[in-house]
Amino acid sequence: MGKVGAGGGSQARLSALLAGAGLLILCAPGVCGGGSCCPSPHPSSAPRSASTPRGFSHQGRPGRAPATPLPLVVRPLFSVAPGDRALSLERARGTGASMAVAARSGRRRRSGADQEKAERGEGASRSPRGVLRDGGQQEPGTRERDPDKATRFRMEELRLTSTTFALTGDSAHNQAMVHWSGHNSSVILILTKLYDYNLGSITESSLWRSTDYGTTYEKLNDKVGLKTILSYLYVCPTNKRKIMLLTDPEIESSLLISSDEGATYQKYRLNFYIQSLLFHPKQEDWILAYSQDQKLYSSAEFGRRWQLIQEGVVPNRFYWSVMGSNKEPDLVHLEARTVDGHSHYLTCRMQNCTEANRNQPFPGYIDPDSLIVQDHYVFVQLTSGGRPHYYVSYRRNAFAQMKLPKYALPKDMHVISTDENQVFAAVQEWNQNDTYNLYISDTRGVYFTLALENVQSSRGPEGNIMIDLYEVAGIKGMFLANKKIDNQVKTFITYNKGRDWRLLQAPDTDLRGDPVHCLLPYCSLHLHLKVSENPYTSGIIASKDTAPSIIVASGNIGSELSDTDISMFVSSDAGNTWRQIFEEEHSVLYLDQGGVLVAMKHTSLPIRHLWLSFDEGRSWSKYSFTSIPLFVDGVLGEPGEETLIMTVFGHFSHRSEWQLVKVDYKSIFDRRCAEEDYRPWQLHSQGEACIMGAKRIYKKRKSERKCMQGKYAGAMESEPCVCTEADFDCDYGYERHSNGQCLPAFWFNPSSLSKDCSLGQSYLNSTGYRKVVSNNCTDGVREQYTAKPQKCPGKAPRGLRIVTADGKLTAEQGHNVTLMVQLEEGDVQRTLIQVDFGDGIAVSYVNLSSMEDGIKHVYQNVGIFRVTVQVDNSLGSDSAVLYLHVTCPLEHVHLSLPFVTTKNKEVNATAVLWPSQVGTLTYVWWYGNNTEPLITLEGSISFRFTSEGMNTITVQVSAGNAILQDTKTIAVYEEFRSLRLSFSPNLDDYNPDIPEWRRDIGRVIKKSLVEISELLIHTLNQNSVHFELKPGVRVLVHAAHLTAAPLVDLTPTHSGSAMLMLLSVVFVGLAVFVIYKFKRKIPGINVYAQMQNEKEQEMISPVSHSESRPNVPQTELRRPGQLIDEKVESQLIGE
Repeated sequence: MGKVGAGGGSQARLSALLAGAGLLILCAPGVCGGGSCCPSPHPSSAPRSASTPRGFSHQGRPGRAPATPLPLVVRPLFSVAPGDRALSLERARGTGASMAVAARSGRRRRSGADQEKAERGEGASRSPRGVLRDGGQQEPGTRERDPDKATRFRMEELRLTSTTFALTGDSAHNQAMVHWSGHNSSVILILTKLYDYNLGSITESSLWRSTDYGTTYEKLNDKVGLKTILSYLYVCPTNKRKIMLLTDPEIESSLLISSDEGATYQKYRLNFYIQSLLFHPKQEDWILAYSQDQKLYSSAEFGRRWQLIQEGVVPNRFYWSVMGSNKEPDLVHLEARTVDGHSHYLTCRMQNCTEANRNQPFPGYIDPDSLIVQDHYVFVQLTSGGRPHYYVSYRRNAFAQMKLPKYALPKDMHVISTDENQVFAAVQEWNQNDTYNLYISDTRGVYFTLALENVQSSRGPEGNIMIDLYEVAGIKGMFLANKKIDNQVKTFITYNKGRDWRLLQAPDTDLRGDPVHCLLPYCSLHLHLKVSENPYTSGIIASKDTAPSIIVASGNIGSELSDTDISMFVSSDAGNTWRQIFEEEHSVLYLDQGGVLVAMKHTSLPIRHLWLSFDEGRSWSKYSFTSIPLFVDGVLGEPGEETLIMTVFGHFSHRSEWQLVKVDYKSIFDRRCAEEDYRPWQLHSQGEACIMGAKRIYKKRKSERKCMQGKYAGAMESEPCVCTEADFDCDYGYERHSNGQCLPAFWFNPSSLSKDCSLGQSYLNSTGYRKVVSNNCTDGVREQYTAKPQKCPGKAPRGLRIVTADGKLTAEQGHNVTLMVQLEEGDVQRTLIQVDFGDGIAVSYVNLSSMEDGIKHVYQNVGIFRVTVQVDNSLGSDSAVLYLHVTCPLEHVHLSLPFVTTKNKEVNATAVLWPSQVGTLTYVWWYGNNTEPLITLEGSISFRFTSEGMNTITVQVSAGNAILQDTKTIAVYEEFRSLRLSFSPNLDDYNPDIPEWRRDIGRVIKKSLVEISELLIHTLNQNSVHFELKPGVRVLVHAAHLTAAPLVDLTPTHSGSAMLMLLSVVFVGLAVFVIYKFKRKIPGINVYAQMQNEKEQEMISPVSHSESRPNVPQTELRRPGQLIDEKVESQLIGE
């Protein structure tokens, strides 16, 4: 899917969702399966993909950190190691900024003078465009039309409580990983590294630790070893006190383990190189480790001891068991490759993964890199007939094929979410290139209905597919998506999980309070739906569970989404209305459960100010957080409930050390909030209070109160609504028409839902509607729209089909082929099924349910078999036929034809095969000077040559995907005579009967023949021709018989090993050929000689088509090596 390509790929190929609030990045490189604390692999070994393969991929739950973070690359702001509150940052090479956000096209840039002022700390208090400057003076060329609607900026500079600490000695280090335990812990760990881009490796590292929330840091290099180079920092997600450091594998392969939040470490050597880790979601000491040689290891002692689980594991396709779906907490799901490159889905226990204890939940092979285990679902992909098919298992039950609308014809699929017992998937259909359709499933993940068409997609910086879809945090069922309409990309919003979508209403006024003339549907607000890869910093769009009404995003107003003229917008009523807050891009973070918004400008210049808003973005106050302007590399907020301490990471210049600025926001609050500081706020959609079947009222702090909220209370009240038609979506096979009704699609037969139903049982008869999953409405039209139990009707069998499990029409001799019987209608429990395999074997079954896993059969012979299936019940019958081609691999082709012929004489050429029976073949013949081949289905052809000379004949035999060929040369003369030579019997004693030996003997004979004439024949008859085979061994050569063409043996048998020599007498010269004697027949070659005894001489002649295929039993066939050794060979001796 894209893969059903976690990830990755390929291919007609599941990947992971980047951390953040919900944008779905598909097939992300380096993502490993499942879990919440699997840090990124080494930069040098991290799996990367130039492009996301087609297939089946998954995104993971929005807001959930990926199991393995991405490799370290130059990124805007920090890249966090998900699940462990660790942050990865990297300085940009060759620039003053470490991680300056890349300016978008059209963004306003500063002049060189501005740059110089910024370096000196001047101009840092420059106000946003169109707002009042310090002293109440208005910026020239601007005026506020409606102060009540304009965003207000207080330009008086206020000071935040902050401290700065420099990581002295690390000025050359260009990467860092930061872990902040949070949750009442004051410990922060920082690993800095010098990554040499030329060498592709880490050459230096330093480990720092703070115990006072980042006020001061201690360097711990002496505790881990002064010469030890560290590559990665890991933190156990279920016990933040447990820390694991990984050394650089190019120097040594070791782990350093701490159980006291990094205060002390123990070192353990490894005999393999770790590429990624996956921590168990519940057991703090259980870890899976994936090695660089594709082996999977397990540890039950937090890395102190390791045990091999499986070899040949596919990268990022291994998962821990999911509680509630798996009974064994130590069960491991993995995708493994076989030696021949196939993939299969295996499960086993982490400490007992022997061959005997492994299970294969999905029968047969799956597409490579396609296994996903997520929540209660398991997904795999299987391609057959050139089309991908996707299968799902819900709560570890049997796999079922995922059902999309009949003509969706997907070429790529990505699982976006499996929250709330429902699958949300993005599917690229056959006619789409840069867009995807969103589909949503029933509870089992089998039947999918369309939620939104043509959602925009793009390629990430590393070739990853990114879908423009964002799930708003804190509000169930609320999504934003960018849809492409007539080549324009527009932003849509839904409050009911895709049942209804609408455009975003643009703000009434701009930043200055000027009216905005924007009329729906021609003009609306459009947002960039990209999230940060760091779950603790903001991306281009951000929302928070503890601030369910506030959404901050960058975008533009107009007819379509644009990359120019980008501004920042905020909604404080869950997307109903929006306000412009900045005219340039800013990173916005949530403090104090969203009670305070912190905005920091995206710029490549050093800064020392930020903006704070206490009233959901209506007004902003300017605060300085450092006295010296700082190139900001990233920001990390304190994990936990309150988030009142923030650390800004940066440097004063590209040659300076890392500067860590700890900003404490507690001083900006007067007190903790009391009950009277809050007001109620009701969630709604354009005035409609029932959202997902319930009315929800939240507490909001009054905008004028500057108190600290502390712990988030959630919704004050939640009351179910009466069900209406708006709470129901169309069921599978139904489509919503213009009148709002759900009617059957043209391809759908509603009665087919009862096909898996037996007489006397019941099934759910769809009304065409199904309630949106997680919708809490009650009563109303619920009874009317809910599927009704109905008695199964008695039906005659109809729509019977028989297919192979892989969809192919071929099978291999001697191997299992799985046949699937499919029936559209009929009583499956009271049906007799008879299957005739066409090879003399037939079987019967009493019902279809006994054939759910298919019918397995092994064909012992090659051929085309007519497989028939007959289904009968008391109401009727049906039958189906499958013509199955059973083949075996073609291993060798030998072209049989005479070596010499005369002009205008018909010559027969025959392709002799090993094995002789391989199924349906195609023969391609090239001979003479023909520029076009002759293509036949027969293994023999006849042809003539009209002129003398040497001619090459080539035959190519196509068997399935394999093509083999053989080439021979034939001499054409006006006439020729043949002379057979015999040798003294002692030659037999030294004959190993291999082609090389016979060629060497032929070369010796050539030297012995001085001239070719009648005198030679006389010399041979006088036994005057001989040669030395070896010292003391003389072999005599004499003439056996002289005949006219064609070449036929008419003489009695001679003793001893014989070689046949052809003396061709022509007008222009003489030629000598040697035909090598062989002792055994080649199956399929006709021989003109009666075998009178063991040493009968064999003469080979051209053969006719009818003689070219004798009936040779399989047991007489030779192995390919014997066939090669025994084939008839020709050698030109001389001219």
